[in-house]
Amino acid sequence: MPTSANQDIFISYVGGSAVAPGGREIPLYDPATGAVWAKSYVCDEAVESAVAHAAATFRSEPWASMTGYDRAALLRKLAALIVANAERLGALESLANGKSHAATTAEMKATASWYDYYASALDTHDDIFRTVSRSADARIVREPLGVVVAITPFNGALSLGSWKLAPALAMGNTVILKPPAEAPGSSIALAELAMEAGFPPGSVNVVIGDAIASEALATHPDVQMVSFTGSTATAKVLGAKVAAGMKRFVCEAGGKSAHIVFADGDIDGAVIAATQGAFSGSGQTCVAGSRILVQSGIYDTFVERYVASVARIRLGPPSSPKAHIGPVANRRQYDRINGFVAEAVEAGARVVSGGRKPDLGPEFANGYWVEPTVVLDVSSDMRICREEIFGPVVTIQRFATEEEAISMANGVEYGLAAGFWTRDVGRVRRVSRQLQAGTVWVNTYRAINLRVPFGGYKQSGIGRENGIEAMEEFSQIKSIVTEYGPAADPFAH
Repeated sequence: MPTSANQDIFISYVGGSAVAPGGREIPLYDPATGAVWAKSYVCDEAVESAVAHAAATFRSEPWASMTGYDRAALLRKLAALIVANAERLGALESLANGKSHAATTAEMKATASWYDYYASALDTHDDIFRTVSRSADARIVREPLGVVVAITPFNGALSLGSWKLAPALAMGNTVILKPPAEAPGSSIALAELAMEAGFPPGSVNVVIGDAIASEALATHPDVQMVSFTGSTATAKVLGAKVAAGMKRFVCEAGGKSAHIVFADGDIDGAVIAATQGAFSGSGQTCVAGSRILVQSGIYDTFVERYVASVARIRLGPPSSPKAHIGPVANRRQYDRINGFVAEAVEAGARVVSGGRKPDLGPEFANGYWVEPTVVLDVSSDMRICREEIFGPVVTIQRFATEEEAISMANGVEYGLAAGFWTRDVGRVRRVSRQLQAGTVWVNTYRAINLRVPFGGYKQSGIGRENGIEAMEEFSQIKSIVTEYGPAADPFAH
C-alpha cells in the first residue's frame, strides 16, 4: 500500500486493508514540474465495500460498546502517530496541492491537535438530566449517527479531513473518507495510522473516487451523514441528493472574503496580515482575504506598503526550505486563475505586482506556477471581485465610509469569513455584527482555532466544524423520559 512519495500507486483502503487494484487509472501530476509522479485507481466497487465494512463495524463489538474514555485513548494515540509521521504526511500533501513542505509538515503537526482536543472533550461529555415533573425526569443523551461520509478537498485532504474525522470518531461514528482522486495519498496514510493506533478495521475507510463515487456514497441507504468541503456548485448538487434521503448534510463551501482596513487601523499590522491572509498556501484557502477594501485616506499608503510586502514572498519548489509558497495544485486551477486576471485586465483593471509565470529554471518550466498577483482599478461587478479564484490573486478597492465598506463586503453571494482593522471599539461592535460571515476577525486575519466553530453564511455552507459544536453536528439527540410515580389515568372520572 503506498504511503510515501517514493511509491507510485494509490488504491482504496477498506476494512483495514487495501482493496484489489483495478478500475479507472488517474495520473497524479507533481504541481512543481507538471510531470506524472504517481497514479491512483478509481474503483466503483469500493463504495459498496466501504459502506458495508463501516456499517458492520458500527454495529459490532468492540466499537458499539466502547466508552468515550476508550475512544479518547485511541484518538490520543492517533494524534501521537500523526506527529511522528508529520514529514511523510506533509510530503504527500505537498505533492497533492503544491504547498511548501515546511508548511505542510507544520500543518500535520497542528492537525494532531484536533484529535487531542476531541479526546479531551470526551472527558467532560456527559448526559444532561432535567426535571420534567415532581415524579419524572428526562435524560438527554447524544448518540452517534452511524456511517459518516467525509468528502475532502485537494488543498488539505488530511488537515481539513481531520476537522471531520476527529469529532466523528469521538462521537462513535464510523467514517468513510473520500478525498479527490488526484490527492488520495495522505488520507490513505491517515487510515493506516488509525489502524496502528488501535481503531477497529472498518472504522476508518478511504474510497478513491470522483463525482460518481461521491453521489453513490451520499445516496447509499446505510450512510447517515455527509460532511463536505468544496465548491458551492458541488455542495448544492450533492446536498440536494443527501436531503432527498433525509440524511444530515454539513458543508463548508466557497468563499470570497473581504479584508477591510479602516483609516484608524494599524496599517503595518494590516499589511502583514493581508499578505499572509491572501497568499498562504498560494491562495488555495477557502478563507483567503482576496478582496482587500481600504479607506480612501490611507489607500495610497496601504497599496505602496502592501506591494512591497508581497514582493518579499519567495516562490520555490515545495522541497526548498527557502520557499514561502509553491505552485498551485493542478493545470485546471492554473488556467482558471490566469483567466480571471486576463479578463480583469481586458476590462480595465491594472496588475501592479505579479501576473506572470516566474522563471525557476527548466526543471520547473511545466509546473503550475503563479506569481503573487495584486490587481487594482477593479469594480465590484467584475468576476474577479465576485467569484472565488482559489489562487494567489488579490484585488484592492477603495471605500469612503463605514457603511460603504460593509455594503461592499456583504455584496457577494458568499459569507465564509471577513476581517477588519480599527482602533475604534464602537466600530468593532458595529461592524462585526453587520458583516455577513460565519467568522469575523478583528485586527487579525486567518486566525483559525480548533476551539472556535467555523462555517459559512449564505452560499458558503451549512453547519459548523470545530469546537464542541462539531460534536453536536456528528451526533443525534435522544430524550429518555422516566416516570417514577403511579400512572395518571385521564379517563378515571
